[in-house]
Amino acid sequence: MRHSWTPTLNELEAFRACAGTGSTTRAAQMLGLTQSAVSRSLASMEARLGVRLFHRIRQRLTLSDAGRAILRDTDRILNDLDQAALTVMSFGGQRDVLRLAVLASFGTSWLIPRLSRFHRIAPGITIDMTSAMTAVDFDRSPYDAAVQRIAHRGPGTHALPLMEERLIAVAGPGLLPPEAPLIEDAELARLPLLQQATRPDLWLDWFLDAGLDPITILRGARFEHFGMVLAAARADLGIALVPEVLAAADLAAGHLRLASARSIAGRSPYALIWPAGREESRALHLFRDWIAAEATLPKPL
Repeated sequence: MRHSWTPTLNELEAFRACAGTGSTTRAAQMLGLTQSAVSRSLASMEARLGVRLFHRIRQRLTLSDAGRAILRDTDRILNDLDQAALTVMSFGGQRDVLRLAVLASFGTSWLIPRLSRFHRIAPGITIDMTSAMTAVDFDRSPYDAAVQRIAHRGPGTHALPLMEERLIAVAGPGLLPPEAPLIEDAELARLPLLQQATRPDLWLDWFLDAGLDPITILRGARFEHFGMVLAAARADLGIALVPEVLAAADLAAGHLRLASARSIAGRSPYALIWPAGREESRALHLFRDWIAAEATLPKPL
C-alpha cells in the first residue's frame, strides 16, 4: 500500500530530470512531456513531502538540502526498477523460472558445467542463479531452492543429500613440479598453506587427523571462497585444501597436482535444500530429479 506522502513514479522521474538539467523546460524535452506537466509533477511531489526540493534562481532550478537528500535514493529507486524490468525481460517468455542460491565455487566448478544437460531435458525452464555463502531464509528471499552444504539447512526446509565432501591438498605445478613425489604432512606443514576465510578450521582438521600439532602451521594467504583458493593455488601461492569435486577439472587439465596422498572427509555433504510447506513447482520437481541423477556422475560429459 502506497502512502499519500510517497511520490509517484512520474513525480520521481520529473524530479530527477529537473535535478539533472536545472530546468523544467529541458526536463520536459528529455522526458517527452510538456513543460506544464513536469512543473505539475514537481509541485505535486513537493506538496506530498512538505518541503521545497529546489531553489528557483533566475529561471534555474538549484537543489535544496532536502532535494539533495532525496536525489540519491531517487536514482537508486529508478535504477532498481529498470534493473528489475531487464531481469524479467531476460527470461524471454519462458514458462518456468527456477531461482537458485548456490555456493559460488560449487556452482562454477560442478553445477554450471552440467546445466546444458538439464536444459536438454527441460528447455522451457530458465535458471536464475545467485551465489550464497550463508543459509537461505526462504521466507525472506525469492529463491525456490539452494545448492549448498547440508549444514546450511535452516528450519522448515527439506534437504536432498547429493554427495559427500572429500578434502584434498593440491598445488600448482610451479610450486610442486609434476615429477616431484607426494609430500608427507611434516613437510607440507613447512609450505604456505592457503586459508579459506569462511572455513578457517580446514587445515586444523587436516593436521589433527594426521596427529600433528597445528598451532604453529596455520599460515598463508586468506581468501573468501574456494574459487579464490583454487586460483591462488594455480598461481603457485601455496597449498590449497579444497573439496575434490571442485579441483577435479584443474587436476585433469594439469593446472593443479595432488600434494598429498591423504584426504579427509568434510563435515557436511552437499545438498539440494528447498522450503517445506510451499507448493513445489514443475521446475523444482524436474531439477531435483535431474540433479539427484547427475550427482552420481563423476565428471561432465
